[in-house]
Amino acid sequence: MRGIELVPLGRVDMRAVDFLSLVLPDTFRVPCSVRKLAIDIEPAFDPKRRQYHSTKLIVRLLDFARRDYKMLGVTDVDLHIPILTFVFGEAQLGRYCAVVSTSRLHQSFYGFEEDEVLFLERLEKEAIHELGHTLGLIHCPDYACVMHYANAIEDIDLKANTFCHACISTVQQNLLAGR
Repeated sequence: MRGIELVPLGRVDMRAVDFLSLVLPDTFRVPCSVRKLAIDIEPAFDPKRRQYHSTKLIVRLLDFARRDYKMLGVTDVDLHIPILTFVFGEAQLGRYCAVVSTSRLHQSFYGFEEDEVLFLERLEKEAIHELGHTLGLIHCPDYACVMHYANAIEDIDLKANTFCHACISTVQQNLLAGR
């Protein structure tokens, strides 16, 4: 992997995207840049659920993906997959593209006063988590590992923004192998 490309999808706050471009190189040790593309996200909208199908967004990103980069779409819309009521993000396992939503990472989504620091911590964890999937990592049983499954916001808050020993070993192997 030569780098990470962040792609804003929809009307996402660019401060969040810029934040990720600054913190992700610390974890993955590759350059991270913002790539602005004209991707229409409306075909992924499900009017019955009033959410966007995350897999359809990934398919849209694939049209622009480059083999030697990981591409992370960042959006502010609420995401779902058909078997779950919502997802914080989704990724292609061992492939190129992932997407993460800021929608449910905000305290205001849950009726609380906004906390920018907490929001950015959550965003960083979810971005690392989804990019970890693109590097072949599955969900980790270690509750503190960033690859631990999160089906509620509290799960994100409990885990660290780092990989456990086993997961970091896999990441390093896959990065050395150019995946």
